[in-house]
Amino acid sequence: MFIPSACALVLLFTTLVFTTVACAQQVDVAVGAGILLSTKNPNASEAFLPPPEKGGLYPSFSFDRIFKNHYGYSGEIATVYKDQVYNGFQEYRPIFYDVNAVFAPHIRNRMDADLMAGVGGERILFYNPSGSCNFSVGCTIHLDSNHLLFDVGADLRYRVWKHFFVRPEAHLYHIVNNAEFHSDNVLRVGASVGYTFGRK
Repeated sequence: MFIPSACALVLLFTTLVFTTVACAQQVDVAVGAGILLSTKNPNASEAFLPPPEKGGLYPSFSFDRIFKNHYGYSGEIATVYKDQVYNGFQEYRPIFYDVNAVFAPHIRNRMDADLMAGVGGERILFYNPSGSCNFSVGCTIHLDSNHLLFDVGADLRYRVWKHFFVRPEAHLYHIVNNAEFHSDNVLRVGASVGYTFGRK
């Protein structure tokens, strides 16, 4: 179910790249991976407290469009590679997505930074192996939990060869009413590799 949605997003972003690259100074497309970091509840010995939202490998896909004045916008989606286990008994899969305003100052030869802030969402799929059925909606094997999030992030983009780059990055998510987990704040750190269209 997630794979067709991801493919549709990739197709949409690829179309955006080719239709806007003539008007923009540059468009970057990247794939990457990272991990989640979050605080742990100090009272974790008590039963059934919300766990920290951390761990797992999070593949990601992103694009940005930067204009000549170094300002632009970006979009990103990331989800965990392998389902996580909630409090030792239920599998779940978080999906993060966001859109950001970007400032991309030039640092030095072959190196630029991206400073960003924006909004997005977190969708958490909690899986029920036995499923549940309802006459009006049919049967489902997961329950969704959706949250608004605010995102601030930074990365350092280094052009390694022609238009190809590597990019270490960090994103801090403030997830509104993230009641399923211990903290509303989650840090995702990782790295991406990508390609720049339109750079002179």
